Amino acid sequence: MTQNVPGFAMDSVYLLWHIHGVRDEHHVLIGAYRSEEDAKAAIERLKTKNGFSETPDGFFYEPYELNRDHWVDGFIMVD
Repeated sequence: MTQNVPGFAMDSVYLLWHIHGVRDEHHVLIGAYRSEEDAKAAIERLKTKNGFSETPDGFFYEPYELNRDHWVDGFIMVD
């Protein structure tokens, strides 16, 4: 896989998240990985740890494109 070659400019990474809670209110960013296989390996390392083991199906990962704006619409503050 060319993404794992040292010095190779990657176009994206895989963000690994864990969601925990009755209504999925606790989102934790676990890390950013060079490949899908690396993200899967992290899940295997973590799924038996405290907290994660309670909801082992709470892990998910997705590719995240680098060098691009992902939130482009601005935001408003609500009191």
